[in-house]
Amino acid sequence: MRFHIVSLFPESYPGHLSASVLGKGLDKGIFSLCVHDLRKFGEGPHLMVDDAPYGGGPGMLIKPGPMKEAISDVKREIPKAKSNVPIILLDPRGNTFNQAMADEFAVESDLVILSGNYEGVDERVRDMVTHQVSLGDFVITGGDLAAMIMVDAITRRIPGVLGGEDSGTADSFANDLLQYPQYTRPSVFDNSAVPNILLSGDHKKIAEWRRKQSLLLTLNNRSDLLESADLSKEEITWLREAEVKERD
Repeated sequence: MRFHIVSLFPESYPGHLSASVLGKGLDKGIFSLCVHDLRKFGEGPHLMVDDAPYGGGPGMLIKPGPMKEAISDVKREIPKAKSNVPIILLDPRGNTFNQAMADEFAVESDLVILSGNYEGVDERVRDMVTHQVSLGDFVITGGDLAAMIMVDAITRRIPGVLGGEDSGTADSFANDLLQYPQYTRPSVFDNSAVPNILLSGDHKKIAEWRRKQSLLLTLNNRSDLLESADLSKEEITWLREAEVKERD
């Protein structure tokens, strides 16, 4: 998979994407980063990529011309058969990035990510993209950190990056549930013991315990996720009873 990233700060990459299991995936060529310097497509002798907003206001906006030229340059690197390649603008107005979105993008062979800066982009840039994505209701200085987080989440879903086909399937949000509690040695720490079921060796009962713990944690911490989780009728009944007990 190839990530084509348009950025004003290409020196930011690969950053943490070159470390740990993601770095190994990058070295093996399971995914690649093609970073395009937006400044190279700037206008005039000073390669201007931004300008003041019409009507006044604080800050500067990314101009539509340089962004259009950058996107055209990126598309020349992508096979013509991929004319419908996703082009993602990182922007507060976009849909909130989540695990389902990461899974959707992970099946693509190419992704284009536009990293914004300053006060945002000229409104006409939005006509050049297929997706607008936000990481959440907060503000950061530029889009490069957001782009790296997206790449991290997406590459984890690419077979081979984590080392096993089942790796990551039990992570929080992977199945619309929070992950069950995890323990390692020692079995007793500061008078707190590992649940006996995890020491039993009974893998069926362990799996049942973990499932119920995931359900409970999701109910108590992110109940909104349960609306899209794949639950059996028995689990729905059990959760309703657990919710009543919790209120009591």
